[in-house]
Amino acid sequence: MAASDLESKAKEAFVDDDFELAAELYTQAIDAGPATADLYADRAQAHIKLGNYTEAVADANKAIELDPTMHKAYYRKGAACIKLEEYQTAKAALELGSSYANGDSRFTRLLKECEERIAEEASQAPVKNVEPSATATVEDKEDVSNMENTQPVVEPPSKPKYRHDFYNSDTDVVLTIFAKGVPADSVVVDFGEQMLSVSIEVPGEEPYHFQPRLFAKIIPEKCKYQVLSTKVEIRLAKAEQVTWTTLDYSGRPKALPQKISTPAETAPRPSYPSSKSKKDWDKLEAEVKKEEKEEKLDGDAALNKFFRDIYKDADEDMRRAMMKSFVESNGTVLSTNWKDVGSKKVEGSPPDGMELKKWEY
Repeated sequence: MAASDLESKAKEAFVDDDFELAAELYTQAIDAGPATADLYADRAQAHIKLGNYTEAVADANKAIELDPTMHKAYYRKGAACIKLEEYQTAKAALELGSSYANGDSRFTRLLKECEERIAEEASQAPVKNVEPSATATVEDKEDVSNMENTQPVVEPPSKPKYRHDFYNSDTDVVLTIFAKGVPADSVVVDFGEQMLSVSIEVPGEEPYHFQPRLFAKIIPEKCKYQVLSTKVEIRLAKAEQVTWTTLDYSGRPKALPQKISTPAETAPRPSYPSSKSKKDWDKLEAEVKKEEKEEKLDGDAALNKFFRDIYKDADEDMRRAMMKSFVESNGTVLSTNWKDVGSKKVEGSPPDGMELKKWEY
């Protein structure tokens, strides 16, 4: 069946309040291609009705990526983030979306709710829900009012395509997804205030999506990830110094404050969570580090690892020298001597028999 036919059937199912069927038909339409921003934005709305708010945010992000001016994608991202208590993320999405919405009053109402929720978090003062006005449009009622009455559809968990594990450090939670041999350009990772979205889509293979609401809040701008030959490693910067006993927010116990030791004290090793019987996390961490050290890479990957190892152990002046020399020479010179390169432009030095040409962007 053509994507346009599937989209029409999905809209019919949505109107009939069969949101689960609508989401499935939108998925089939996306798979049939071409995957448009409208399809992702409309599937996001179906996910909102089903209570799948993290999936809704991921779809809204994809729609925004395909069409940065689609105001309904920003609105649905904002609505889903409010449900996830991601008020700052919701506010940013709604403010940007309202600039494309030509005075759509729905944005004003949700922005007001965001500001009240943010103020409540800061002062712990009670806050009143924003109700849709009597003049709300039909779409407004679908996007706001019905969303309040929707009960999440609980489906039995399926076995994930890739296994994952994590451990705590003082400032980060390090999550490892054991996805071997996936291309870096097939991995998309998004960070929210208390949300993580990981998508791995390799052509010809079943896509992998991991979208938990996290145990505690993180600092999105300080989070990072890297794709290695045997895994995807994600570092989540903690907003509070607490020990995460699980990755997911669901049913979390009370967070335990971490002790901040002085240099004179012997710091205890961080505690590691376990969902099974007792596991030797020190041994697991040692094995992971050994695997990283002995990882055999070829070509550009090996060269990049070599540069990373040098950069990791360098002081600030060495790092500045490396960055300046590498950029100014178009990748042909790598110096660690800031005194030598700091006061002059580093000229390119191609290998013998080759000619240096400027990059064209």
